[in-house]
Amino acid sequence: MREKYLFGFSKKDIHTYFILISAPVLLTIYRYHGYPGTFETFIDFGFVKDQTIAINQFIIFFLLMFVIPVLYVKLVLKKGLNDFGFGLGDRGLGAKILLLIPLIIVPAIYFAAKMPDVRSEYPLAKSLISDQSHLLVYELAYVIFYYIAWEFFFRGFILFGLKDRFGAFNAVLIQTISSCLVHIGKPEGEIIGSIIVGVIFGVIALKTRSIWYVFLLHAAIGVLTDLFIIYNN
Repeated sequence: MREKYLFGFSKKDIHTYFILISAPVLLTIYRYHGYPGTFETFIDFGFVKDQTIAINQFIIFFLLMFVIPVLYVKLVLKKGLNDFGFGLGDRGLGAKILLLIPLIIVPAIYFAAKMPDVRSEYPLAKSLISDQSHLLVYELAYVIFYYIAWEFFFRGFILFGLKDRFGAFNAVLIQTISSCLVHIGKPEGEIIGSIIVGVIFGVIALKTRSIWYVFLLHAAIGVLTDLFIIYNN
C-alpha cells in the first residue's frame, strides 16, 4: 500500500501518462533523428540540397508529431479529432483573433526579421536567399508538414488531452514547457518569445476550441520571417 501511495499509479490515467511521456520521447527522437545531419535524405525533390534536407526534416516532424498522435487518438482512444481541437470551434472569435496577423504579426515580424540573430537562423534552408525557384513548394511543405503537426501535437494532443485531468491553465503550461524545449539552440529572444506565445496560443486554442486559428497565426510568423529575410537581404 505504501508503494502504491508513493507512486500514485492509476490505470484510469494510463492515457494521461501516454500523452505526458509522448512529449519527451517524440521530441528526443526528432532531435536525434530528425535534425539536419542526423538522417539520410529519403525523398529527393531535386532541389538545392539544403532545401531538400529541410523538407525531409518537416516530413519527419509530421510523422512523429501528427501521424503517431492521430493514430493513438483514433485507434486507442477511439475518439474523434475534434475532441483535440481539430474542428473550427468558435468561428466568430477565431475570425477576430486572425486580425492579429495584419495588425500585430506583420509589423512585428518585419522588424524582427532585421535582427542579426534571427537572420542567422532563418530561413532554415539558407540557399533560398539566392535561389527562390522552389520557394512556394518549400513554404507549403513548411506550413503543411511542420506547422500543422506542431499545432496538433502541442495545442491539440497535449493541451486538449490533458485539460480535463489537470485543469485548463495547467494544461496550457504543460504544453508551453514542451514546445519551448524544441526552441533550445535558437536565438535567445525566440526562446523567450516561445514561452510567451506558448501561453497565449494555448489560451486562444482553448477559448476557440480549435487549433486552426493559432495554426494560422504561427504559420504566418514562420513564413513571413522567411519572406522578409529573403526579400530584404
